[in-house]
Amino acid sequence: PMCNSSSLNEFLLLAFADTQELQLLHFSLFLGIYLAALLGNGLIITAVACDHHLHTPMYFFLLNLSLLDLGSISTTVPKSMANSLWDTRAISYSGCAAQIFLFSFFMSSEYSLLTVMAYDRYVAICRPLHYGTVIDSKACMKMAAAAWASGFLNALLHTANTLSMPLCQGNTVDQFFCEIPQIVKLSCSDAYLGEVGATVVSACLFFGCFVFIVLSYVQIFTVVLRIPSEQGQHKAFSMCLPHLAVVSLCVSTGLFAYLKPPSLSSPALDLVVTVLYSVVPPAVNPLIYSMRNKELKDAV
Repeated sequence: PMCNSSSLNEFLLLAFADTQELQLLHFSLFLGIYLAALLGNGLIITAVACDHHLHTPMYFFLLNLSLLDLGSISTTVPKSMANSLWDTRAISYSGCAAQIFLFSFFMSSEYSLLTVMAYDRYVAICRPLHYGTVIDSKACMKMAAAAWASGFLNALLHTANTLSMPLCQGNTVDQFFCEIPQIVKLSCSDAYLGEVGATVVSACLFFGCFVFIVLSYVQIFTVVLRIPSEQGQHKAFSMCLPHLAVVSLCVSTGLFAYLKPPSLSSPALDLVVTVLYSVVPPAVNPLIYSMRNKELKDAV
């Protein structure tokens, strides 16, 4: 039906299942993942905030990462769970706008923060004598603030563009939350050019950050492999491997979600891929960081 965005007062999200049993299964699965994310990230936030041994730049950034993870998973999963439980698909226009903004905000900020964390690891391993002067508490605050601010501006740009498009393809979103590409699909033929422009800007920033992270790690590995003692190598690797694992998880799932060829596109696969890049990392990141980390385990 032809309908303008101004007259839309709600959107319909993707239903995971058509039977009551499967809906309850979806609810239980999402509840399990959500509680794991709340517990893992909550423990990290509490441990870092309360234990003065962890008042170091690396853990300060980790605390910020956990806050962003909690934000991003709380934007999408609870609404989907509630809809499954009450057997509805509806989300209000303002709820959808909030999801678009918050999800972009938390995801962009997280990526910026991972870039800052790569720089922190680079200075710690490649410039250890300057670490205390380069990454002091003021620098930490500034870099974290810059990460959150860049996410905010990026989200503002995308939300303004997405919500200003006239929509004429109905109001059914083929995803379990209001994801920008799915809203763009509902727009009139040529109305999405502004969002294409915004996406190009974001892609350039993303690519810049990605190159920066890769170059940081090339230098880190060059230095680590020159360390004569095996114990020293092991310590250096354990300082940066969790970060590298989190970056790999976020980048690979995100790239696959947005760059997979249309021929591979099917509603089921789109759904799995979206769950992989939006729901799995926030739940798994705390595990990755605490698995081999004695300081963090002791604090918890």
